[in-house]
Amino acid sequence: MRKIYFIINPISGGIDKQLLPTLIQQSLNKSVFEPTIIFTEYPGHAKALAQQAIALNIDVVVAVGGDGTINEIASQLVNTSVALGIIPNGSGNGLARHLGIPLDSAKAIQHLNYATSTSIDVGKINDHFFFCTSGIGFDAHVSSQFARLTKRGFWGYFKTSIKSYLKYKPATYQLNIDGKSISSTAFLITFANASQFGNNAHIAPLAHISDGLLDVCIMRPFRIYELLWVGVKLFSKTIHKTDFVKIVTAKNIVLTRLQAGPAHFDGEPVEMPATITISILPKALKVLV
Repeated sequence: MRKIYFIINPISGGIDKQLLPTLIQQSLNKSVFEPTIIFTEYPGHAKALAQQAIALNIDVVVAVGGDGTINEIASQLVNTSVALGIIPNGSGNGLARHLGIPLDSAKAIQHLNYATSTSIDVGKINDHFFFCTSGIGFDAHVSSQFARLTKRGFWGYFKTSIKSYLKYKPATYQLNIDGKSISSTAFLITFANASQFGNNAHIAPLAHISDGLLDVCIMRPFRIYELLWVGVKLFSKTIHKTDFVKIVTAKNIVLTRLQAGPAHFDGEPVEMPATITISILPKALKVLV
C-alpha cells in the first residue's frame, strides 16, 4: 500500500471542491493507495501540509488546484523521494496540460491509479522554484493584476491582459545567457521549463521538461494590430516560427533591468530586485504522469 496525501485548495480556479473527497474515495484504487484528504485553510497552508507529508513518509502528495497550488506543494518536494500527483483545478493548468494529465477531476484521479513516476526539471528564479514558466515584463505585470481579482478563470485573465496591454510599456534588459551577453528591448521575457503559460497558450512550443535546459523566450514589442496574430500563434503552437519571439536554450541566466519590479513564478507575482538569476535543476522532482 502506498500512502497518498491529497491537499485541496478550496478556492483555486473558482471551482467548488466540496464533492472532491467523495470522488476521490470512489475513483481511487484502494488496493494500491491509502488516502488522506485535507483542505487548505489559509495562504501558505499547502506548504506546511506538504512538509508534514514528508515528515510522515508519505509516498505521493497530490496537489488539487492550479499552478500556484502546485508550485507551493511541489517546491517542498524538490530533491526528495516523495512524488507529486496533480488534479488540475486552476485557471490555466499549464503544468497539467504539458504533462498530459486529464483536466476532468474524476479522470485525473483514475489516472493516478496507473500513473508512473518520472523525474522532471525544476527552474529557479532567485529563491523561488518554478515548474512551468517564470518571467518578467508583461506576463509578470498581468500576474500581479490578476492576483487582485476576486473572480478567476480564463476570461478574467483575458480581460486583465487586454486592459494591461493598452497601458504597458516594454523595457530594455541586459542578459547573460550561459556566459553570452545580450541587450534586448522586450515586451516580455519568459523562462520556460514547460511549453505553456496555461490555457494552451504555448510560449515555448519545443520546451522539454526533462532535458536539463530552460527555453529563454524574448518577445519583441508589437503593435496593437498585431495582437490578434500573436494570440493565434500562441494558441496554435507556432509562435516560435515567427519573428515575435526569439528562443534560446540555457542552463544559467542573469537578467539585469533598470530597477526592481514584478516577476512571476508559475503565475504567482512577486517583487524582485533589478538583478535576477535564473537556473535549472535537472530532474529534481518526481511526478506521477
